[in-house]
Amino acid sequence: MIVMKFGGSSVANAERIRHVASIIQAYASEKPVVVLSAMGDTTDHLLEAAELAVKGTVDIAKVEKLHYDTAQELAIDVPSIRALLEELHTLLTGISMLRELTKRTRDYLVSFGERMSVRMMAAYLETLDVPARFYDAWDIGMVSDSNYMSAELLPEVWERIPAALSSYKEGKDTAIPVVTGFIAKDKNGIITTLGRGGSDLSATMIGAAMHADEIQTWKDVDGIMTTDPRVVKEAFPVPEVTYEEAQELAMFGAQVLHPRSMIPCRKSGTPVRVKNSYNIKSPGTIIVEQHSGARPPVTAITSVKNITLIDIQSSGMFGAAGFLAHIFNQFLKWNICIDVIATSEVSVSLTVSGKTDLSGVIPDIARVAEVQTKKDKAIVTIICDASHSSRILAAAFTALAEQGINVQMISQGASKVNISFIVDSAEADTTVQVLHKVLFR
Repeated sequence: MIVMKFGGSSVANAERIRHVASIIQAYASEKPVVVLSAMGDTTDHLLEAAELAVKGTVDIAKVEKLHYDTAQELAIDVPSIRALLEELHTLLTGISMLRELTKRTRDYLVSFGERMSVRMMAAYLETLDVPARFYDAWDIGMVSDSNYMSAELLPEVWERIPAALSSYKEGKDTAIPVVTGFIAKDKNGIITTLGRGGSDLSATMIGAAMHADEIQTWKDVDGIMTTDPRVVKEAFPVPEVTYEEAQELAMFGAQVLHPRSMIPCRKSGTPVRVKNSYNIKSPGTIIVEQHSGARPPVTAITSVKNITLIDIQSSGMFGAAGFLAHIFNQFLKWNICIDVIATSEVSVSLTVSGKTDLSGVIPDIARVAEVQTKKDKAIVTIICDASHSSRILAAAFTALAEQGINVQMISQGASKVNISFIVDSAEADTTVQVLHKVLFR
Protein backbone atom coordinates (compact mmCIF):
# COMPACT_ATOMS: atom_id res chain seq x y z
CA MET A 1 0.00 0.00 0.00
CA ILE A 2 1.08 3.58 -0.70
CA VAL A 3 -0.44 6.97 0.16
CA MET A 4 -0.53 9.62 -2.58
CA LYS A 5 -1.09 13.23 -1.55
CA PHE A 6 -1.94 15.95 -4.09
CA GLY A 7 -2.25 19.64 -3.22
CA GLY A 8 -4.78 22.16 -4.47
CA SER A 9 -2.82 23.23 -7.54
CA SER A 10 -2.64 19.59 -8.67
CA VAL A 11 -6.45 19.40 -8.84
CA ALA A 12 -7.13 23.03 -9.76
CA ASN A 13 -9.19 22.31 -12.88
CA ALA A 14 -10.37 19.56 -15.21
CA GLU A 15 -7.05 19.31 -17.04
CA ARG A 16 -5.12 18.86 -13.79
CA ILE A 17 -7.65 16.34 -12.46
CA ARG A 18 -7.23 14.28 -15.64
CA HIS A 19 -3.48 14.34 -15.18
CA VAL A 20 -3.65 13.33 -11.50
CA ALA A 21 -6.09 10.56 -12.41
CA SER A 22 -3.55 9.23 -14.91
CA ILE A 23 -0.91 9.15 -12.17
CA ILE A 24 -3.28 7.29 -9.84
CA GLN A 25 -3.97 4.80 -12.64
CA ALA A 26 -0.24 4.25 -13.11
CA TYR A 27 0.09 3.29 -9.43
CA ALA A 28 -3.19 1.36 -9.11
CA SER A 29 -1.41 -1.96 -8.61
CA GLU A 30 0.32 -0.60 -5.49
CA LYS A 31 -3.00 -0.09 -3.65
CA PRO A 32 -2.92 3.71 -3.36
CA VAL A 33 -4.86 5.72 -0.81
CA VAL A 34 -5.32 9.19 -2.33
CA VAL A 35 -5.41 12.32 -0.15
CA LEU A 36 -6.59 15.56 -1.76
CA SER A 37 -6.74 19.24 -0.94
CA ALA A 38 -9.47 21.59 -2.15
CA MET A 39 -9.45 22.50 -5.84
CA GLY A 40 -7.25 25.47 -6.72
CA ASP A 41 -8.41 28.67 -5.00
CA THR A 42 -11.56 27.13 -3.51
CA THR A 43 -10.53 27.75 0.09
CA ASP A 44 -9.88 31.43 -0.65
CA HIS A 45 -13.23 31.70 -2.45
CA LEU A 46 -15.00 30.12 0.53
CA LEU A 47 -13.43 32.62 2.90
CA GLU A 48 -14.37 35.49 0.57
CA ALA A 49 -17.94 34.20 0.58
CA ALA A 50 -17.86 34.15 4.39
CA GLU A 51 -16.72 37.79 4.52
CA LEU A 52 -19.59 38.76 2.25
CA ALA A 53 -22.05 36.74 4.33
CA VAL A 54 -20.97 38.52 7.52
CA LYS A 55 -21.91 41.75 5.70
CA GLY A 56 -25.29 40.29 4.72
CA THR A 57 -24.66 39.01 1.17
CA VAL A 58 -24.81 35.33 0.21
CA ASP A 59 -22.80 34.60 -2.93
CA ILE A 60 -21.20 31.27 -3.87
CA ALA A 61 -20.91 31.99 -7.60
CA LYS A 62 -17.13 31.47 -7.78
CA VAL A 63 -17.28 28.14 -5.95
CA GLU A 64 -20.28 26.95 -7.96
CA LYS A 65 -18.75 27.92 -11.29
CA LEU A 66 -15.44 26.15 -10.69
CA HIS A 67 -17.04 22.88 -9.63
CA TYR A 68 -19.90 22.83 -12.13
CA ASP A 69 -17.62 23.81 -15.02
CA THR A 70 -15.09 21.17 -14.01
CA ALA A 71 -17.73 18.46 -13.74
CA GLN A 72 -19.10 19.41 -17.14
CA GLU A 73 -15.66 19.37 -18.74
CA LEU A 74 -14.95 15.96 -17.21
CA ALA A 75 -18.36 14.76 -18.43
CA ILE A 76 -19.41 13.57 -14.98
CA ASP A 77 -22.54 14.08 -12.93
CA VAL A 78 -21.86 14.47 -9.22
CA PRO A 79 -25.12 14.80 -7.26
CA SER A 80 -23.18 14.80 -3.99
CA ILE A 81 -21.44 18.03 -5.02
CA ARG A 82 -24.78 19.68 -5.77
CA ALA A 83 -25.96 18.60 -2.34
CA LEU A 84 -22.86 20.10 -0.73
CA LEU A 85 -23.32 23.39 -2.58
CA GLU A 86 -26.89 23.58 -1.32
CA GLU A 87 -25.63 22.89 2.21
CA LEU A 88 -22.99 25.60 1.75
CA HIS A 89 -25.64 28.10 0.64
CA THR A 90 -27.69 27.30 3.73
CA LEU A 91 -24.67 27.77 5.98
CA LEU A 92 -23.82 31.15 4.46
CA THR A 93 -27.44 32.23 4.81
CA GLY A 94 -27.18 31.49 8.52
CA ILE A 95 -23.93 33.45 8.75
CA SER A 96 -25.56 36.39 6.95
CA MET A 97 -28.40 36.41 9.46
CA LEU A 98 -26.13 36.24 12.50
CA ARG A 99 -23.48 38.56 10.98
CA GLU A 100 -20.88 36.45 12.77
CA LEU A 101 -18.26 33.83 11.82
CA THR A 102 -16.92 31.80 14.74
CA LYS A 103 -13.84 29.55 14.50
CA ARG A 104 -16.10 26.52 14.68
CA THR A 105 -18.28 27.76 11.82
CA ARG A 106 -15.19 28.75 9.80
CA ASP A 107 -13.91 25.17 9.98
CA TYR A 108 -17.28 23.86 8.82
CA LEU A 109 -17.24 26.37 5.96
CA VAL A 110 -13.69 25.61 4.79
CA SER A 111 -14.33 21.84 4.82
CA PHE A 112 -16.56 22.10 1.75
CA GLY A 113 -13.49 22.53 -0.50
CA GLU A 114 -11.89 19.20 0.35
CA ARG A 115 -15.22 17.41 0.47
CA MET A 116 -16.13 18.48 -3.07
CA SER A 117 -12.63 17.74 -4.37
CA VAL A 118 -12.67 14.05 -3.37
CA ARG A 119 -16.15 13.57 -4.80
CA MET A 120 -15.02 15.04 -8.11
CA MET A 121 -11.93 12.83 -8.33
CA ALA A 122 -13.68 9.61 -7.30
CA ALA A 123 -16.44 10.20 -9.85
CA TYR A 124 -13.93 10.85 -12.62
CA LEU A 125 -11.86 7.76 -11.78
CA GLU A 126 -15.02 5.67 -12.09
CA THR A 127 -15.49 6.91 -15.67
CA LEU A 128 -12.01 5.50 -16.40
CA ASP A 129 -13.11 2.10 -15.06
CA VAL A 130 -10.92 2.63 -12.01
CA PRO A 131 -12.93 1.61 -8.93
CA ALA A 132 -12.82 4.49 -6.44
CA ARG A 133 -14.73 5.66 -3.39
CA PHE A 134 -14.61 9.07 -1.72
CA TYR A 135 -14.27 9.37 2.04
CA ASP A 136 -14.59 12.34 4.31
CA ALA A 137 -11.70 12.08 6.76
CA TRP A 138 -13.93 11.14 9.68
CA ASP A 139 -15.25 8.18 7.71
CA ILE A 140 -11.83 6.54 8.07
CA GLY A 141 -11.33 7.47 11.72
CA MET A 142 -9.81 10.95 11.69
CA VAL A 143 -10.82 12.28 15.10
CA SER A 144 -9.30 15.42 16.62
CA ASP A 145 -9.50 17.69 19.62
CA SER A 146 -11.79 20.74 19.50
CA ASN A 147 -9.13 23.38 18.87
CA TYR A 148 -10.89 24.84 15.85
CA MET A 149 -8.70 26.12 12.98
CA SER A 150 -5.66 24.30 14.42
CA ALA A 151 -6.87 20.94 15.69
CA GLU A 152 -4.60 18.04 16.63
CA LEU A 153 -5.42 14.43 15.87
CA LEU A 154 -6.13 12.22 18.87
CA PRO A 155 -4.17 9.02 19.65
CA GLU A 156 -7.10 6.74 18.76
CA VAL A 157 -6.61 7.50 15.06
CA TRP A 158 -3.80 4.91 15.12
CA GLU A 159 -6.45 2.21 15.66
CA ARG A 160 -9.39 3.77 13.84
CA ILE A 161 -7.68 4.24 10.47
CA PRO A 162 -6.57 0.58 10.10
CA ALA A 163 -10.04 -0.56 11.16
CA ALA A 164 -11.55 1.50 8.32
CA LEU A 165 -9.02 0.68 5.59
CA SER A 166 -7.81 -2.85 6.39
CA SER A 167 -10.27 -4.50 3.97
CA TYR A 168 -8.83 -2.40 1.14
CA LYS A 169 -5.24 -3.18 2.13
CA GLU A 170 -6.05 -6.89 2.29
CA GLY A 171 -7.67 -6.82 -1.16
CA LYS A 172 -11.22 -7.52 0.00
CA ASP A 173 -12.30 -4.07 -1.20
CA THR A 174 -10.90 -2.96 -4.57
CA ALA A 175 -12.19 0.64 -4.63
CA ILE A 176 -9.34 3.17 -4.28
CA PRO A 177 -10.04 5.39 -1.24
CA VAL A 178 -9.99 9.11 -2.12
CA VAL A 179 -9.81 10.92 1.22
CA THR A 180 -10.13 14.55 2.26
CA GLY A 181 -6.98 16.09 3.64
CA PHE A 182 -6.86 18.89 6.23
CA ILE A 183 -10.14 18.12 8.03
CA ALA A 184 -11.42 15.88 10.83
CA LYS A 185 -14.19 15.78 13.42
CA ASP A 186 -13.95 16.11 17.17
CA LYS A 187 -15.56 13.66 19.58
CA ASN A 188 -18.79 15.63 19.42
CA GLY A 189 -18.99 15.17 15.66
CA ILE A 190 -18.08 18.79 14.90
CA ILE A 191 -15.90 19.42 11.85
CA THR A 192 -12.40 20.72 12.57
CA THR A 193 -9.43 21.74 10.42
CA LEU A 194 -5.88 20.67 11.17
CA GLY A 195 -4.20 24.03 10.64
CA ARG A 196 -0.92 24.65 8.81
CA GLY A 197 0.32 21.58 7.00
CA GLY A 198 -2.99 19.85 7.70
CA SER A 199 -3.19 18.02 4.36
CA ASP A 200 0.37 16.76 4.76
CA LEU A 201 -0.51 15.58 8.26
CA SER A 202 -3.60 13.76 6.97
CA ALA A 203 -1.48 11.87 4.44
CA THR A 204 1.34 10.98 6.81
CA MET A 205 -1.07 9.92 9.53
CA ILE A 206 -2.86 7.54 7.16
CA GLY A 207 0.43 6.16 5.84
CA ALA A 208 1.92 5.70 9.29
CA ALA A 209 -1.19 4.09 10.77
CA MET A 210 -1.49 1.70 7.81
CA HIS A 211 2.27 0.95 7.78
CA ALA A 212 2.28 1.88 4.11
CA ASP A 213 5.29 1.07 1.95
CA GLU A 214 5.71 4.81 1.44
CA ILE A 215 3.86 8.12 1.47
CA GLN A 216 4.14 10.11 -1.73
CA THR A 217 3.61 13.85 -1.83
CA TRP A 218 3.33 15.12 -5.40
CA LYS A 219 4.71 18.53 -6.37
CA ASP A 220 5.98 20.30 -9.52
CA VAL A 221 9.73 19.63 -9.08
CA ASP A 222 11.84 16.46 -9.12
CA GLY A 223 11.84 16.08 -5.36
CA ILE A 224 13.70 18.18 -2.80
CA MET A 225 16.27 20.33 -4.57
CA THR A 226 19.70 21.45 -3.36
CA THR A 227 18.22 24.95 -3.39
CA ASP A 228 15.45 26.91 -5.08
CA PRO A 229 15.95 26.36 -8.85
CA ARG A 230 14.51 29.81 -9.47
CA VAL A 231 17.53 31.25 -7.65
CA VAL A 232 20.18 28.76 -8.81
CA LYS A 233 19.62 27.22 -12.23
CA GLU A 234 22.18 24.50 -11.44
CA ALA A 235 20.17 23.20 -8.46
CA PHE A 236 19.61 19.46 -8.62
CA PRO A 237 17.46 16.89 -6.80
CA VAL A 238 18.63 15.43 -3.50
CA PRO A 239 18.00 11.65 -3.64
CA GLU A 240 17.70 11.13 0.12
CA VAL A 241 17.22 13.21 3.28
CA THR A 242 16.41 12.31 6.86
CA TYR A 243 13.22 13.32 8.65
CA GLU A 244 15.33 15.69 10.74
CA GLU A 245 16.86 17.35 7.69
CA ALA A 246 13.44 17.63 6.03
CA GLN A 247 12.03 19.30 9.14
CA GLU A 248 14.86 21.83 9.16
CA LEU A 249 14.38 22.50 5.44
CA ALA A 250 10.69 23.16 6.00
CA MET A 251 11.35 25.40 9.01
CA PHE A 252 13.74 27.54 6.99
CA GLY A 253 11.73 28.16 3.86
CA ALA A 254 11.88 25.07 1.64
CA GLN A 255 8.56 23.87 0.23
CA VAL A 256 8.74 20.38 1.70
CA LEU A 257 6.34 18.71 4.12
CA HIS A 258 5.23 20.77 7.11
CA PRO A 259 7.40 19.87 10.15
CA ARG A 260 4.45 18.61 12.24
CA SER A 261 3.50 16.17 9.51
CA MET A 262 6.78 14.31 10.08
CA ILE A 263 5.75 13.18 13.55
CA PRO A 264 3.61 10.15 12.55
CA CYS A 265 6.27 9.03 10.03
CA ARG A 266 9.03 9.15 12.59
CA LYS A 267 6.92 7.17 15.01
CA SER A 268 6.23 4.38 12.52
CA GLY A 269 9.37 4.63 10.39
CA THR A 270 7.30 5.07 7.23
CA PRO A 271 9.33 6.66 4.42
CA VAL A 272 8.05 9.71 2.54
CA ARG A 273 8.83 10.33 -1.12
CA VAL A 274 8.56 13.76 -2.78
CA LYS A 275 7.60 13.20 -6.43
CA ASN A 276 7.14 15.38 -9.53
CA SER A 277 3.64 15.19 -10.98
CA TYR A 278 5.04 16.36 -14.34
CA ASN A 279 7.77 13.69 -14.41
CA ILE A 280 6.39 10.55 -12.78
CA LYS A 281 9.39 8.43 -13.81
CA SER A 282 11.73 10.54 -11.71
CA PRO A 283 12.50 8.77 -8.40
CA GLY A 284 12.17 12.04 -6.50
CA THR A 285 13.52 12.39 -2.96
CA ILE A 286 12.94 9.84 -0.24
CA ILE A 287 12.75 10.98 3.40
CA VAL A 288 13.91 8.35 5.91
CA GLU A 289 15.05 8.06 9.53
CA GLN A 290 18.74 7.56 8.67
CA HIS A 291 20.84 7.84 5.53
CA SER A 292 21.22 4.51 3.77
CA GLY A 293 24.84 5.28 2.86
CA ALA A 294 27.47 7.86 3.67
CA ARG A 295 25.95 11.11 4.84
CA PRO A 296 26.80 14.00 2.50
CA PRO A 297 28.57 16.99 4.12
CA VAL A 298 25.96 19.39 2.67
CA THR A 299 22.40 18.42 1.73
CA ALA A 300 20.71 21.68 0.71
CA ILE A 301 20.63 25.45 1.09
CA THR A 302 17.49 27.43 1.76
CA SER A 303 16.52 31.00 2.57
CA VAL A 304 13.76 33.05 4.17
CA LYS A 305 13.43 36.75 3.42
CA ASN A 306 11.59 39.57 5.23
CA ILE A 307 13.15 38.83 8.61
CA THR A 308 13.71 41.27 11.46
CA LEU A 309 16.91 40.97 13.50
CA ILE A 310 16.65 42.06 17.14
CA ASP A 311 19.83 42.80 19.14
CA ILE A 312 19.39 42.93 22.92
CA GLN A 313 22.21 43.92 25.28
CA SER A 314 22.40 44.64 29.01
CA SER A 315 25.82 44.95 30.66
CA GLY A 316 24.01 45.63 33.93
CA MET A 317 22.78 42.02 33.87
CA PHE A 318 26.31 40.56 33.72
CA GLY A 319 26.39 37.49 35.94
CA ALA A 320 22.73 37.92 36.88
CA ALA A 321 20.65 34.76 36.83
CA GLY A 322 17.50 34.83 34.75
CA PHE A 323 18.46 37.40 32.11
CA LEU A 324 17.61 35.14 29.17
CA ALA A 325 14.51 33.81 30.93
CA HIS A 326 13.25 37.37 31.36
CA ILE A 327 13.88 38.19 27.70
CA PHE A 328 12.15 35.08 26.38
CA ASN A 329 9.21 35.54 28.72
CA GLN A 330 8.47 38.83 26.99
CA PHE A 331 8.21 37.08 23.63
CA LEU A 332 5.97 34.46 25.24
CA LYS A 333 3.78 37.21 26.70
CA TRP A 334 3.24 38.69 23.24
CA ASN A 335 2.93 35.29 21.53
CA ILE A 336 5.88 35.92 19.20
CA CYS A 337 7.77 33.03 17.59
CA ILE A 338 11.56 33.25 17.44
CA ASP A 339 13.43 31.73 14.49
CA VAL A 340 17.19 31.91 15.09
CA ILE A 341 19.09 32.79 18.28
CA ALA A 342 22.68 33.62 19.24
CA THR A 343 23.50 34.47 22.87
CA SER A 344 26.18 35.50 25.31
CA GLU A 345 25.96 36.19 29.04
CA VAL A 346 24.89 39.81 28.54
CA SER A 347 23.41 39.89 25.06
CA VAL A 348 21.14 38.00 22.73
CA SER A 349 20.48 38.37 19.02
CA LEU A 350 17.42 36.74 17.52
CA THR A 351 15.19 36.88 14.49
CA VAL A 352 11.44 37.01 13.98
CA SER A 353 9.23 37.27 10.91
CA GLY A 354 9.21 40.72 9.37
CA LYS A 355 5.42 40.66 9.60
CA THR A 356 5.54 40.43 13.41
CA ASP A 357 4.03 43.30 15.40
CA LEU A 358 6.80 44.35 17.82
CA SER A 359 5.02 47.38 19.28
CA GLY A 360 4.36 45.60 22.58
CA VAL A 361 7.44 43.45 23.16
CA ILE A 362 10.13 46.05 22.37
CA PRO A 363 9.09 48.53 25.14
CA ASP A 364 8.86 45.64 27.61
CA ILE A 365 12.42 44.49 26.83
CA ALA A 366 13.68 48.09 26.78
CA ARG A 367 12.95 48.33 30.51
CA VAL A 368 15.91 46.05 31.28
CA ALA A 369 18.10 46.17 28.17
CA GLU A 370 19.12 48.15 25.11
CA VAL A 371 17.21 46.97 22.05
CA GLN A 372 17.91 47.51 18.36
CA THR A 373 15.75 46.20 15.52
CA LYS A 374 17.06 45.78 11.99
CA LYS A 375 14.54 45.05 9.27
CA ASP A 376 14.82 43.59 5.76
CA LYS A 377 17.12 40.75 6.75
CA ALA A 378 17.16 37.15 5.52
CA ILE A 379 18.02 33.77 7.01
CA VAL A 380 20.18 31.61 4.75
CA THR A 381 20.46 28.07 6.10
CA ILE A 382 22.84 25.29 5.14
CA ILE A 383 21.42 21.85 5.89
CA CYS A 384 24.52 19.82 6.58
CA ASP A 385 26.43 17.35 8.71
CA ALA A 386 27.67 19.56 11.53
CA SER A 387 30.68 17.30 12.06
CA HIS A 388 32.03 19.01 8.93
CA SER A 389 31.13 22.50 10.17
CA SER A 390 34.69 23.87 10.30
CA ARG A 391 35.32 23.01 6.65
CA ILE A 392 31.87 24.21 5.60
CA LEU A 393 32.21 27.52 7.44
CA ALA A 394 35.74 28.10 6.13
CA ALA A 395 34.62 27.61 2.54
CA ALA A 396 31.43 29.65 3.06
CA PHE A 397 33.05 32.66 4.72
CA THR A 398 35.91 32.77 2.22
CA ALA A 399 33.48 32.77 -0.71
CA LEU A 400 31.17 35.34 0.86
CA ALA A 401 34.06 37.63 1.77
CA GLU A 402 35.23 37.57 -1.85
CA GLN A 403 31.79 38.83 -2.86
CA GLY A 404 31.73 41.50 -0.14
CA ILE A 405 28.77 39.92 1.66
CA ASN A 406 28.75 40.56 5.40
CA VAL A 407 27.27 37.90 7.67
CA GLN A 408 25.57 39.72 10.55
CA MET A 409 24.81 36.71 12.74
CA ILE A 410 25.47 32.98 12.73
CA SER A 411 23.70 30.18 14.57
CA GLN A 412 24.10 26.41 14.60
CA GLY A 413 20.95 24.47 15.45
CA ALA A 414 20.81 22.06 18.35
CA SER A 415 19.81 19.36 15.86
CA LYS A 416 23.37 19.56 14.45
CA VAL A 417 22.02 19.50 10.90
CA ASN A 418 21.86 23.23 10.14
CA ILE A 419 23.99 26.36 10.16
CA SER A 420 22.14 29.66 9.65
CA PHE A 421 23.48 33.03 8.51
CA ILE A 422 21.73 36.40 8.73
CA VAL A 423 22.33 38.72 5.77
CA ASP A 424 20.52 41.64 4.18
CA SER A 425 17.42 40.53 2.25
CA ALA A 426 18.81 42.20 -0.87
CA GLU A 427 21.83 39.88 -0.68
CA ALA A 428 19.93 36.66 0.08
CA ASP A 429 19.79 35.29 -3.47
CA THR A 430 23.43 36.15 -4.13
CA THR A 431 24.41 34.47 -0.84
CA VAL A 432 22.57 31.30 -1.84
CA GLN A 433 24.19 31.35 -5.29
CA VAL A 434 27.68 31.81 -3.84
CA LEU A 435 27.22 29.09 -1.23
CA HIS A 436 25.73 26.65 -3.72
CA LYS A 437 28.65 27.14 -6.09
CA VAL A 438 31.30 26.57 -3.43
CA LEU A 439 29.57 23.79 -1.43
CA PHE A 440 28.25 21.71 -4.34
CA ARG A 441 31.33 21.62 -6.56
